[in-house]
Amino acid sequence: MHRTWALYKKEVRSYFVTPLFYVMTAVFLCLCGWFFYSDLNFFTQFGFGMDILSNFFQLLFVDMATKVMTFIVPLLTMRLFAEERKLGTIELLFTYPLRDGEIVAGKFLAAATVFLIMLAGTLLYPLYLFSVQPFPFQLVAAGYSGLLLLGLVFIAIGLFVSSLTDSQVVAGVFSLFLVGVLWLMTWNEAAGSDQVMTVLKAFSTFDHFWNFSKGVIDSSDVSYYLLIIAFFTILTLRSLESRRWRGRR
Repeated sequence: MHRTWALYKKEVRSYFVTPLFYVMTAVFLCLCGWFFYSDLNFFTQFGFGMDILSNFFQLLFVDMATKVMTFIVPLLTMRLFAEERKLGTIELLFTYPLRDGEIVAGKFLAAATVFLIMLAGTLLYPLYLFSVQPFPFQLVAAGYSGLLLLGLVFIAIGLFVSSLTDSQVVAGVFSLFLVGVLWLMTWNEAAGSDQVMTVLKAFSTFDHFWNFSKGVIDSSDVSYYLLIIAFFTILTLRSLESRRWRGRR
């Protein structure tokens, strides 16, 4: 555990010493703030006869997930292994008394910590709204739970892709591609039969996020996200194991 902790601290420090983290955080907060303002403005002007707060938060969380996190989170993970491979330091990392699981855990937790810090910054927006107009905070708790789980899924995907290449650009683009596939597979429901769409909905991150955005935490949705995280984590471990085997040869 102490070895994972040492790698975790090293990875977290590496985020805070690069300008990219501060740029990404600023962009993330500004975009989320813009959607908070524009969505709230929309409902205050045109939401007559509707439950404005619940509908507002549903739209806000979907916007944050689809239009902000989808693009920002892959940037957090693209360097995790790709940079090590490009600089040649991954071979040095493999010489340390670290198991593959400890390496993956340290890097995953570091990216998750940075993402959590960024996400926590957006809590200022609902807290401000609560000071003006109190509302049931369960809506926000469920939505942020969904955003956190979704972000961890994106991190697991990005970590796996980063383990496959020495190019941060390739890692970022392909991570975005996989995230998009999982997100958009049910975008056009008229394009497939009911049987096909039922299967696709079971794997769609969008469909499993929908309940969270409405303020509902469903155990099946939580289980889905945890399974996706575990699946891509296992793929990352297999990728590192394969590299170790090729190195021994």
